[in-house]
Amino acid sequence: MGINETLKAISDPVRRDILQLLKSGRKSAGEIGDHFNLTGATVSYHLSKLKGADLIAEQKYKNYIYYELNASVFEEVLTWIYTLGGKK
Repeated sequence: MGINETLKAISDPVRRDILQLLKSGRKSAGEIGDHFNLTGATVSYHLSKLKGADLIAEQKYKNYIYYELNASVFEEVLTWIYTLGGKK
C-alpha cells in the first residue's frame, strides 16, 4: 500500500485508538468493539480501512477473526518521513 492510504487511514481518531489498542497484542473484533461506543458495523468499517491500508493483519481461528498490528508499514512511513528532513 502507498503512503497516501496509510496517512488517510490514520487520520481518523477511532482508527488511531484501535491501533493503540492493538499495541498490547492481537484482539478479536469483539474485544476491540468493547472499547468503543460504536455499532459492530462501524467497528468493522474501521477495521476494514486499517486492513486496506495494510496497517493491521487478520487471522481466522475457529469462529473468530483476530487483528494485530503490521509494524512493517509503520517502518516504511517513518523512513519516508525521515528522508524529508535530510540534507539538501
